[in-house]
Amino acid sequence: MRTHPIEESPLSQTPELSYPPPSFIDPPTLMRIRSLEMRAKAVVEGFLSGLHRSPYFGFSVEFSEYRQYVVGDDPRYLDWKLFARSDRYYIKRFEDETNLRCHLIVDNSTSMEYGSLHYNKSDYAKTLAATLAYFLARQRDAVGLFLFSEGLDEQIPARFRPGHLRRLLLSLEHAPTGTSTGIASAIGEAAARVRKRGLFAIVSDFLVPLDDLEKQLGYLRAGRNQICLFQILDPAECDFPFDEATLFVDAETGQEVYVDPREARESYRQRFNAHNTALAEMSGRLGLDYVTLTTDTPLELALYEFLKLGAQTPSSLAGSRSTGGRR
Repeated sequence: MRTHPIEESPLSQTPELSYPPPSFIDPPTLMRIRSLEMRAKAVVEGFLSGLHRSPYFGFSVEFSEYRQYVVGDDPRYLDWKLFARSDRYYIKRFEDETNLRCHLIVDNSTSMEYGSLHYNKSDYAKTLAATLAYFLARQRDAVGLFLFSEGLDEQIPARFRPGHLRRLLLSLEHAPTGTSTGIASAIGEAAARVRKRGLFAIVSDFLVPLDDLEKQLGYLRAGRNQICLFQILDPAECDFPFDEATLFVDAETGQEVYVDPREARESYRQRFNAHNTALAEMSGRLGLDYVTLTTDTPLELALYEFLKLGAQTPSSLAGSRSTGGRR
C-alpha cells in the first residue's frame, strides 16, 4: 500500500491500532468468500478487533463524557465498571447520529476487470466500497453510492435507515460491468446531484488522462466537500513482471499490441510512475487525500486510512449534537 497524505494526519487523535494485527485477512483468502456482504463484515470485525480503544472517534455515536446519575435517568446506561471502582453511579453520554454523510463513487468500467491473481481490480474495489459502507452503517452514518463506467450507471442516495445498506451492497455485487472509463464526467454528475456537503470516497485505478479529472474534482472540492481518492492497482501493473513476449489487449478499446517485456519494462515503469506522481501532485494542489492500494493489500489497512480521514473531517460536515443515554 502506498499512501500520500496531503497534511500530517492527527494520529495522536485517532484510535491506536496494532499495525498489523494478527486478525488481518489475506486478500486472496478473503476473495474466496462469495458474498460481498460477508466479506465486508469479516474485514470490519477483524479491523475492530485490532483496535486498542474505541473505533468511534470522528464518526457518529462518539463517546463524549460521564455525568453523575440522577433520578429519572435510564439505568441501562449506567457504567457498572466505573461504579465498581468509584462506588458512584455515572451515566455515559454520547454524540448522537448522524455525524457524517459519505458518498462512494466506484469505477465499474472494463479496465477494472484486469487481475493477475484469482480476482481482479473490480472485485477488490467493490469489496473496499462494501467494507466502507458496512463500517459507516455500523457507525450510524449516512452512506450513498455512485457506480460509473462511461458515465453514471447507478445512484443510491446517502441514507441511514433499515434495509439501505443491503440495497447498496446488492447493487455493488450484481452491477454488470460497463464499458470505457468516464470518471471525469461521472464526478461532475455526482457533484451536480449532491446538494449537501460531505465526504466523497472515489475508488478507481485512475489510469486516465488527468486534465479533465482535475477540473471536475476541483468543481467537487469547491463545494467544500472532503475527498479521498483510493487508487486500486494490480501488483503486475506496478511491477510489470512479464518475462516472455506477450500480446497485450486494451480491455476498453480492444486494441492489441505485441510487446517484448525486456525491452519495454523500463519505459513502462517510467511512464506508469510518472502518471501516479502526477496524480499525487494533483491531489496536493486540490487538497485531496490520496491512497494507493494494490489488490494484495489487506483491506483493514485501507479502513485504517479511512478512519484517519474521518478523524480529520471538519465539524461543518458533521452537525452532531450531544445527548444523554441514547446510542
